[in-house]
Amino acid sequence: MARRKKGRDIHGILLLDKPSGISSNRALQDMRHFLNARKAGHTGSLDPLATGLLPLCFGEATKVSGMMLDDDKSYQVVIQLGVMTDTGDLEGQIIAEQPVPELTQAQLDACWQHFLGDIDQVPPMYSALKHEGKKLYELAREGIQIERKARRVSIYRLEQLSWESDCLTLAVDCSKGTYIRSLAEDIGHYLGTCATVKALRRTRAGIFKIDQAFTLDALKAMTPEAVIQQLIAVDAPLQNLPAVNVSTKQADCIRQGQQLDLNSSDAGTVRMYCGALFLGLGEMRMDGKLAPRKLFHLETTF
Repeated sequence: MARRKKGRDIHGILLLDKPSGISSNRALQDMRHFLNARKAGHTGSLDPLATGLLPLCFGEATKVSGMMLDDDKSYQVVIQLGVMTDTGDLEGQIIAEQPVPELTQAQLDACWQHFLGDIDQVPPMYSALKHEGKKLYELAREGIQIERKARRVSIYRLEQLSWESDCLTLAVDCSKGTYIRSLAEDIGHYLGTCATVKALRRTRAGIFKIDQAFTLDALKAMTPEAVIQQLIAVDAPLQNLPAVNVSTKQADCIRQGQQLDLNSSDAGTVRMYCGALFLGLGEMRMDGKLAPRKLFHLETTF
């Protein structure tokens, strides 16, 4: 019989402003231990060098973390021109240095236009993508290089915030799967040199923004109960989906995995509620029936 994990049943999303110098998992486990939470996960790693918005999911909120990975993101990045490292940022070993040409604003503007829209991007070796069951960064640390296929990503905004000598500061809005380190290297090549990330900060993830987030120090200055009061509802990232409200009797049927005949003409994924209680996600079928797809158990907060 599997042993039950220790800790409290805490459900919700905590927006963390991750500091530089620690991994996303380290930050997650730190808060999980602080809250004595039984179950926790995050929604997309930030590199140790990076800072900024890292949504932490506790309890039933881990069921929406996969959907949040698909969200668009926003970043502020400082790109160091003339230097290339094995990791794509200044935490790595320098593997190339090139002179930085005299650049004009017109050349920079042309560069930003070049990378706007849908682009093909090769993921870096220092990434959590897997090859034959092993993460690429683990292979990279062993000195093994794997050929990576280019992937299509979208850059919605690429705005120059400052330009000082060999450093460029940019604001980037992008699709899921975009690697800012790869983007920085590609920008360097386009400008006739090499480049790496000097600093990186995530400012938005889906509907959540950095000004909603708490630093680790601020959270640890609170009591665990006060931090729990800051949790965002599990269904908050799902507000773009239509909602269906059912009766108590119908909710019991849904919990047993039964379909409901609602005689609806709508079709697609919906949020299911019984009053104010979020039941989970269902599929409204073309035949008018509601089929439960992912159930949530939120009666107990902690």
